[in-house]
Amino acid sequence: MFSVTTSTSPAARRRAALADPGYQAFVILRTGFTVAPILFGLDKFANRLTDWPAYLAPWIDDIVPGSAQQAMYAVGVIEIVAGLAVALAPRFGGWLVAGWLAGIIVNLLTIPGYYDVALRDFGLLLGAVALARLAQRYHVQRH
Repeated sequence: MFSVTTSTSPAARRRAALADPGYQAFVILRTGFTVAPILFGLDKFANRLTDWPAYLAPWIDDIVPGSAQQAMYAVGVIEIVAGLAVALAPRFGGWLVAGWLAGIIVNLLTIPGYYDVALRDFGLLLGAVALARLAQRYHVQRH
């Protein structure tokens, strides 16, 4: 006797996944939290978007070696790595970005006049946590 099994093709499974609003949210967040940290990290070396050293709290500048701009070079490298981590391992990368944003928020809350940016970054932190949680469900391990 033959057993008939109905299995969906990879293309049909892909279409079904793309129709899932949760998966769509995962892809949007993963893309955003890959691209944004990499671009912002690269800009730490060019200062085209803003004067990044101005966002470093004086007390942090006092404890890190070198100048504020040199600290921003290190920040840029960390942000690029965080973006790559989201691209390659979103379950880990989402938490990494959330932790990094928490540190940025603490930094900004100690600089008068940057509370609005800290609040925006808190919203980004929530998005990074949502990414990490969605990645738990949707990210497929490559074998």
